Amino acid sequence: MLRDMLNRQLYQRLVAEANELFTLGPRMVDELECVASVLLAIVFGHLADVQNISWAAFSGYMVMRGHISESLLRGMLRIIGTIAGALLALIMTPLVWTSPTASAASLALVGGATLYGALTSKRSYAWLFVGLTFAMVLLDKLEHPDLVVTAFVSTRIRETVAGTLACVLVSMVSTYTLRRRWPGPPRPPTPRFGWNPEVARHASQAAVALAVLPFLREVFQIPELTQGAVTIMALMLIPLSGIGKSGLVPVSRRIVLRVAGCVCGAALAAVFLFLAHISAQAAAPVLILGTMLGVMFGRHIENGKSFIAYGGTQFTLAILVTLVPDSYVHAEIDPGVARLIGILVGILLLVPVLVGWHLVAGAMDERPSDRSPQG
Repeated sequence: MLRDMLNRQLYQRLVAEANELFTLGPRMVDELECVASVLLAIVFGHLADVQNISWAAFSGYMVMRGHISESLLRGMLRIIGTIAGALLALIMTPLVWTSPTASAASLALVGGATLYGALTSKRSYAWLFVGLTFAMVLLDKLEHPDLVVTAFVSTRIRETVAGTLACVLVSMVSTYTLRRRWPGPPRPPTPRFGWNPEVARHASQAAVALAVLPFLREVFQIPELTQGAVTIMALMLIPLSGIGKSGLVPVSRRIVLRVAGCVCGAALAAVFLFLAHISAQAAAPVLILGTMLGVMFGRHIENGKSFIAYGGTQFTLAILVTLVPDSYVHAEIDPGVARLIGILVGILLLVPVLVGWHLVAGAMDERPSDRSPQG
């Protein structure tokens, strides 16, 4: 009886979600904004001659919010965080990249500190990108010793600016047209928190996992460890209410959704890649169509009220990294596979740290009190 009721509720929820996917309203407007922003970001990325068009598309997608003021603020925070992280990497990378120990220490220090800022600061988005950009630059230098750091930093900033500019332009047009009739839902203000030892411990766990990445590169020559660093920091970015004495449970949920979303997105992207390879002339239109459908579907999941919303974001990012190549003539599945490998590496490093502390915290809770009972 209970199973039948749950199945009926799930069916009704799926039907409601499917109906809303084709219903013009605030949710569909947001999805159309994201599609337009991603497509314009791709154009701007090519005009700016950046090295990684998909990163411009990422920015165009992730910055979008329901009003121009929110999109503009989020875009500025992303740009500021990227520039600050890039400048920090320019200073520190030449000093540490030849030593795995020094690289590990700098990743742990910068990654842990910026994650703490992302968890507690009102401008958390900027803090997050300081750490992410620093980690990307340093780890890319470790993987490619001949890399010119200034050139990498320059293209990463231009990619972020291209995607953000596209998003802001689309958001501005939508704010004064579609959003007048279908305004976006209000977002609660971002609170600011003071010193929190539990958050500091949580960020320190991420720092420990980040510190292992340079040694993995040195010993096993694992490629695309930048995705491992991104995964570690993104997974640990949970609401403060979920941290408590151990963040194992909420982070574990994000791990499952991150992997599931990435796998599903890569699977759909593989279908469009197969179709694109059938005819070279039709490759670009097929990949663009796949990008549009993937962005709409992923954003629809992300905007839902179910627990799988985070998986929708990962679904979309897998679509973008695979179907938005630097050249549509040479589109391949390899970037999506590399991203999945990087995600798995980050998870494999993070889980033992979380489980270890969870066991320690449990043992501390079970320890008998030293204080004698009063009689």
